Amino acid sequence: MKQTLETLEKIYHRPLFDLIQESRRIFLEFWPKNEVQLCTLLSVKTGGCSEDCGYCAQSAHYNTGLQKESLMSTAEVLPVAERARANGSTRFCMGAAWKGVRDGDPKFETMIETVREVSKLGMEVCVTLGQLGDIEARKLKEAGLTAYNHNIDTSPEHYKKIVSTHTFEDRLNTIGSVQRAGLSVCCGGIIGMGENETDRLSMLEVLCSLDPEPESVPINCLTPIEGTPLAKTPPIDIFELVRLIATSRIVLPKAKIRLSAGRDRLSREGQALCLFAGANSIFYGDKLLTATNPGVDEDRTLLESLGLTPQAPYSDVPVPSACAS
Repeated sequence: MKQTLETLEKIYHRPLFDLIQESRRIFLEFWPKNEVQLCTLLSVKTGGCSEDCGYCAQSAHYNTGLQKESLMSTAEVLPVAERARANGSTRFCMGAAWKGVRDGDPKFETMIETVREVSKLGMEVCVTLGQLGDIEARKLKEAGLTAYNHNIDTSPEHYKKIVSTHTFEDRLNTIGSVQRAGLSVCCGGIIGMGENETDRLSMLEVLCSLDPEPESVPINCLTPIEGTPLAKTPPIDIFELVRLIATSRIVLPKAKIRLSAGRDRLSREGQALCLFAGANSIFYGDKLLTATNPGVDEDRTLLESLGLTPQAPYSDVPVPSACAS
């Protein structure tokens, strides 16, 4: 449902306990089970990206010490996906560091084959491959892809301060292609990049305006990387993160709100508060694309202590034909 910035500000600035109480009420209305979605994220093509996103260790514009790696083959990816499934993950996400993909490119054909094979494992499959058009989105859908991740990162106003090699409109164009293909949209942002609270709510306003709304909304906290322009950015306050998660839950009640990058810098208590306020998805595994993440055993202990269990794959979306029994 579309929301105005004024409405979002009124929700966000409620007394914290009132805000959490309301977000928890809505959360239980739409997600009554004590479940959390477990997602594993794998970098299938690391480093050497031509984009200049100021937060990213993989940009070729910055000297971060990250070694450039070639695109992984399907045979290399499958064992990782199988281990993720064995560890309890129900969504397998793959990311490639490049500007985008085009039909007919050998790299795109490799990704199509990888998606097709991973989808046979019974997990939900998500990729983030940069910019794409209608043809590429349709072919990914036909291969068995569940969702396409393409974050808008921040507000339209702040975006130009973060990246110059593409525009905010470019991000929306890709999301449009994903929607037209009938894929679920996984779209969120990053906080702690020098933006203010109005920027965060402006970002949320855009997410609420998408039609259909995002199926999942990753909320990332910046992980400062030496060598990038945002390396010295101070960490986000936990209560600011909780406020954004709670507000997101209230205005996007049907979405999976994913507590994403930066979770390893949060205390167990901070993570528990985020989950109570409305987050119901996490990245699960020792590593994200290039950043660290809490270990599997650590997360299992946390979830067990909170009485949370893994959400089954395709629990609230139709099962793709590739995974149907």
